[in-house]
Amino acid sequence: MNKVGIIGSGTMGIGIAQVAAMNQCEVFLYDQNAEQTEKSLQGLQKVLSRLVEKNKIDFEESENIYNRIKFCTELKDFKDCDLVIEAIIENKEIKTKVFQQLEEIVSQDCIISSNTSSISITSLSSELKNPSRFIGIHFFNPAPLMPLVEIIPGLLTKENLAADIFSLMKTWGKVPVIAKDVPGFIVNRIARPFYGEALRIAEENIATFEQIDDAMRTLGNFKMGPFELMDLIGIDVNFSVTKTVYADYFYDPKYKPSLLQQRMSEAKLLGRKSGKGFYDYSEESKEPRIKNQDIKDEKLYEEIFLRIISMLINEAVEGKRLGIASDEAIELAMQKGVNYPKGLIAWGKEIGYQKISDTLQNLYETYQEERYRQSPLLKKM
Repeated sequence: MNKVGIIGSGTMGIGIAQVAAMNQCEVFLYDQNAEQTEKSLQGLQKVLSRLVEKNKIDFEESENIYNRIKFCTELKDFKDCDLVIEAIIENKEIKTKVFQQLEEIVSQDCIISSNTSSISITSLSSELKNPSRFIGIHFFNPAPLMPLVEIIPGLLTKENLAADIFSLMKTWGKVPVIAKDVPGFIVNRIARPFYGEALRIAEENIATFEQIDDAMRTLGNFKMGPFELMDLIGIDVNFSVTKTVYADYFYDPKYKPSLLQQRMSEAKLLGRKSGKGFYDYSEESKEPRIKNQDIKDEKLYEEIFLRIISMLINEAVEGKRLGIASDEAIELAMQKGVNYPKGLIAWGKEIGYQKISDTLQNLYETYQEERYRQSPLLKKM
């Protein structure tokens, strides 16, 4: 697959284009917004210059990588592509329209894929004349740096296509995992409690944003706490994924969105990109102004950590029970996709599954909510 088309020149699109170009592919980059593409290509030049400065690549290779990417003003320029990866707005109707146009242009052998993080691959492919060549290829942001790629065959995807894409991603230096076509796939399903339960704890005034983040960093060795991470991702983006997963699971209480997150989105307090979210980034350094925690309540921190980690482990165990991916894929996905310090299934064994079960049972008895129901497999672990 030497000729790769990328639809969308935003952060994800240009990142995937860079990955493909660095792996000797001829890349065709299409976006309706020429101004956005120009901005992204300028950004890519800066990225490549930094790689040269750090001696990761030489100048000649940086020039070659850049020149392998060709900006296209029309989709018909994709006619000779072997693989097309769509990376545009998370809107099913808009994506479907683009795929239908694309299908009239590319050859029957061309693989069509989506980088969607939460929309059903089966639903996207169902409107196509040839849904068997459609598959999900979900990169994580920033695509050149994050190793994980989730590969998601839909119900109509031909049998060997996932294995072929798995092999391709390996040659691109990625860590691929194959997932079932379920809402959120692996990472965006299993990671929901990291944000959702942290928001619930804050909404109930049990702890501050700073305390929750500090507890997860110090007791869990997470590189970032949930509120820091939501600010980095974009509070509106994180909220949108949560809403999609919640709706697609027929409003399962486990995935219920947060009113606090909705209000933050409405107020345009979106995190780093808006200058203010759960933390203030208005200073030139763009580092958050986080209040110092003079006194750390160890008991409170333990309660915060155990509550969030128990919800995460329960979700991973349920994913295992439902066969959304292999144990190895689940463990790899959470470590390589969202930088968790350990695989959640192994972490549950380390903490003790009985302790996880007891924590969830106490939460269930306290709140009387299905949100805290345990996976049937948890007590057998």
